[in-house]
Amino acid sequence: MPKMKTRKCAAKRLKRTGTGKYRRNRAGKRHILTKKTRKHKNRLGKDAEVKPSENSRIKASLPYGLPK
Repeated sequence: MPKMKTRKCAAKRLKRTGTGKYRRNRAGKRHILTKKTRKHKNRLGKDAEVKPSENSRIKASLPYGLPK
């Protein structure tokens, strides 16, 4: 059976924590920033945890885990 391919879009966008959870970047910090408060923009700069309901899709996208 041939090797499964890694979805590169998922590999570039996700990071794995030490406990095995995945972290993602938040959307909304590219443009139209003048109407957002400083607190809101700071919060958008931090990583967020991927919801557990998405874990099955991530495992299908990354059959061999994240590349090093």
